[in-house]
Amino acid sequence: MDAEKSIEIPGIGPAIIVKSSKARNISIAIKAFHPVKVTVPGYASFAEGERFLELKRAWLIKTLSKKNKLEQGFTVFQKDTPFSTRKHQLLMHPEDRKNINIKVADGIIKISYPAHVDPKHELIQSCVRKGIEEAWRIEAGRYLPKRLLELAQQHGFSFRKINIRNSKTHWGSCSSDNSISLSLHLIRLPQNLIDYVLLHELVHTIHKNHSPRFHNALENILPGEATLSKELAKFSISIY
Repeated sequence: MDAEKSIEIPGIGPAIIVKSSKARNISIAIKAFHPVKVTVPGYASFAEGERFLELKRAWLIKTLSKKNKLEQGFTVFQKDTPFSTRKHQLLMHPEDRKNINIKVADGIIKISYPAHVDPKHELIQSCVRKGIEEAWRIEAGRYLPKRLLELAQQHGFSFRKINIRNSKTHWGSCSSDNSISLSLHLIRLPQNLIDYVLLHELVHTIHKNHSPRFHNALENILPGEATLSKELAKFSISIY
């Protein structure tokens, strides 16, 4: 079993050092709303993890600053919070009831909740996000397969099948048998970035890695793909 130690980094904040039998090198992971995580090989000491953090102090400060900015974009939904997807509008409705109800229909994401409970309560916030993500699932299901097929036909690509999932880690992926998986969160992006991700995965049906040939092929059909990649990096799947 992996062992871990929680520490406080002066001037930075909390961190967790994890000893992993699978790790070969020391690595740092930074995720929104999570402490800094340092993974060290099982044979290494916690002190080595702490020293590694200190060596990376300048990088940590810069990266955590970006993380904090992302976290500030995390919405706390209240009754008067204006929020809409492409085709749906959020309606939070306090009622004389004991439970929470989520209904997504006719362009409305309706969250009915007990009037005596603060809408900022974690359970209500979770239900709001479930409703919003269901609306995105509907919209993504109606739009993304059609758009992927259009781009495939336009540029001479073929793929086996498409899956749309609530992925919080990747915008899209292409398997070895050319099945393409897309995150429903793609529907949140501007149109040019949706097309960038779709074309990125279509090129992977030919080039399975990110070799120069892959980037050259993508650049040929989408000039400025490196700029689009940087633009996409400004968006976080898990924060909205």
